[in-house]
Amino acid sequence: MKWEGERQSDNVEDRRGGGGGFGGIGAGKVGIGTLVIALVGGAIFGVDPGTILALLSGGGGPVPVQQAPRAEPANDPETRFVRATLGSTEDAWAALFSSQGAQYQPARLVLFENATGTACGTGRSATGPFYCPADRQVYIDLSFFRLMEQRFKVEGEFAQAYVIAHEVGHHVQNLLGISDQVHNAQRSMSETEGNRLSVRLELQADCFAGIWANQRRQIIEPGDVEAALAAATAIGDDALQRQSQGTVVPDSFTHGSSAQRVRWFRRGLESGSVEQCNTFEARQL
Repeated sequence: MKWEGERQSDNVEDRRGGGGGFGGIGAGKVGIGTLVIALVGGAIFGVDPGTILALLSGGGGPVPVQQAPRAEPANDPETRFVRATLGSTEDAWAALFSSQGAQYQPARLVLFENATGTACGTGRSATGPFYCPADRQVYIDLSFFRLMEQRFKVEGEFAQAYVIAHEVGHHVQNLLGISDQVHNAQRSMSETEGNRLSVRLELQADCFAGIWANQRRQIIEPGDVEAALAAATAIGDDALQRQSQGTVVPDSFTHGSSAQRVRWFRRGLESGSVEQCNTFEARQL
């Protein structure tokens, strides 16, 4: 991936090496089924489990937490890569929004270690990267990229960039009002129905990640797309469930199967069109 020539975003906050408080999660009755959905759904590329619990249990919202950032993000290669990738998503979506007469409002990306406070509750490394719609920030512990290599055997910077682009895809959904519509609808749904809607939300974020790749083709090198597809395959709900419990339960899917994630990333990559990413009206995912 040719990222070194990309503009580095200034919208990166570095909380590594510092302490901080944690947000509280709204109270509510939570069954084991809901807890499993929250933990599995939030484990890879989703929102914080506390957010899912609050949404599914009907509890109140979490308490926002302020945390003092470093003056400047670190300047090591890994941090520069994150800033360049975020910058490339900003440039891609700014152009797309501008073509529709709108202005793109970038997300902030927070680097942290172990745990940090967010407006969606406590963000933890075990959650994996996630987007918090309440504060419009993406949260990443960079140790997750090493986990991708060790646990999922997915290597390459483009696969890591896909992770960031997917979370920025959730930010785009938030800006477009899609996230609110989905979360409001889930409040009156059964868990199974809510899961199905979550799958469509996640697959659209995969498609939006593909749009980013379409817009920034100049950074793609041979093998990069294959690495992103390998990442999408590795974190499909069916693959994760098969790895963790030996069986697959489609009704509990919250992110989509491996085949679905690959299909929608490809659709965004090949079309470069937001209209082609309408997973909510698609008859077949």
